[in-house]
Parts: sequence; C-alpha cells; structure tokens
Amino acid sequence: MTGSVRFIHKNIHVAWAVAAATFKEWSVYRTHTLVSVLVGPAYFAVQYFIWTAVYGSRPALAGMELNQIIRYFGATALIGYLTMDFADWNLSMLIRTGKFITFSLRPVHHRFFALSQKLGHRVLGLWLEFVPCILIFHFVFGVDMRPAHVPWAVLSVMLAFLINFHFNYILGLSAFWFVKADGMRRVVHLLSMLFSGALIPLAFLPKVLRITQYFLPFQYTVYVPSMVFIGDFHPSLIGYQAMAAVVTYVLSEWVYMRAMKRFCDVGA
Repeated sequence: MTGSVRFIHKNIHVAWAVAAATFKEWSVYRTHTLVSVLVGPAYFAVQYFIWTAVYGSRPALAGMELNQIIRYFGATALIGYLTMDFADWNLSMLIRTGKFITFSLRPVHHRFFALSQKLGHRVLGLWLEFVPCILIFHFVFGVDMRPAHVPWAVLSVMLAFLINFHFNYILGLSAFWFVKADGMRRVVHLLSMLFSGALIPLAFLPKVLRITQYFLPFQYTVYVPSMVFIGDFHPSLIGYQAMAAVVTYVLSEWVYMRAMKRFCDVGA
C-alpha cells in the first residue's frame, strides 16, 4: 500500500469514526432535533400564504410562476436541513475559551475534524428532519418536492454543504483577531439571509445586485441548489458552484495558516 493510499484510508477511517460518534452523541438529543422539524413547515407555510397573496391572479413574476416559487421555498427549507452548520460559533467558542489548544496538539487538522462532525450531524438531520419534512410537504400541503433532476440536485446540495461549512469556518477563525466575533457573525449572517436567496429569490433583486452575487458565496448555498432542486437552472451554475467550493476551501486554508501563526505569536 503506497503512502498516498494509506493517507486516504486513514482519513476515511478518521472521518467515519468522528461522524459515527457525532451521530450517536446527537441521537441522545433527538427530541431537540425532532422539534426543529416544525421549523421548516412553519417557514414554508408563511411563504406559501405571502406569495399566494403577492401573485394574486398574475401568471408569473420575475420569470417565475407561482408553482415554481412554492417549490422553491419548499426546496430552501429542505436543503437548509442538509447544509445547516454552526462551525463559526463552535470554532469561535473554542478559541475564546482556550480549548482550541487541545485540537492544535492532535494529529488531525481541526477543519477536517469539524467537517467530519458536520457529516455525522447532518446524516442524523437527514433522517430526523429532512425525511419527515418532505412527507409533511406532500401529505399536508400537497406539494410534490421530488427533485427535478436527482443527480444534479445531489451534487449541488453537496457543494452547498461544503461552501457553507468552509465559509462559516473562515468566519469562526476571525475570533483569532477579534476574540469575540459575535457581532461580525450576526452581520454576515444577516447579509447571507438576504443575498443567499433564503428570504427572496435572487431573480427579484435588481440586476446590479444579481451580477455581484456571482462573486460572493451566498447564492451558492441556498439559491443555486434550490433552483437546481426545482429544475430551473443551467448546468453552468453547477460549474460556478464548484469553483466557489474550491475557492472557499483554499481561502479557509490560507486564513487557518495565518491564524496559526497568530496563535503561536501569543505564546500557545
């Protein structure tokens, strides 16, 4: 077995062990997870009544029909269960309390460890949040939430998963400079809600703002995977999303290296 093969095998083993441990740990608090199942349908119900009133007798707005907009917000709710992440909060807490030093001494990169945790946590969310929610949409609201193109939808959600994680990880690393980065996190999350398409589809924004979104990571975490989910997309969007995933990964590594130098500078 070559060195590279052993390295890959080792990382797969570590990721599996951490993900499995996280899955078991959060399974203990499954009641908390099950309560969050109500969030998606409640969010969807609000959007359903708002947009039904907005459309009225209009056949379409901003190139989207009412049926598309309903499925879009159903998709945002479902995808949110699969990509939800709190790496920024967790990392900033470790840095602020000094517990991060224990991870710096381990033979595993903390980002890889955190990503493995996220995998285990979201696999649990798949069964306890995503599946029940999609059944509620079908039987309660009568909305068919099957992806229009399953392979493309799976790929897009996976990329959104990685982009969301790496972006939040970068945000969490800012605690090395600001110590308590809660204010910055709130501002960024507010901008993310607006420019990711979570509050309103980006097709409804002014053209200038839509163009700038190609250079920001926000739309690739919600808007793009949701449009792919409902089948209203061009394959080039997946290409842009893949590029965003690579950029956020590289940027997270660069910021991490800078942060580790600062960490050592203060006597760690």
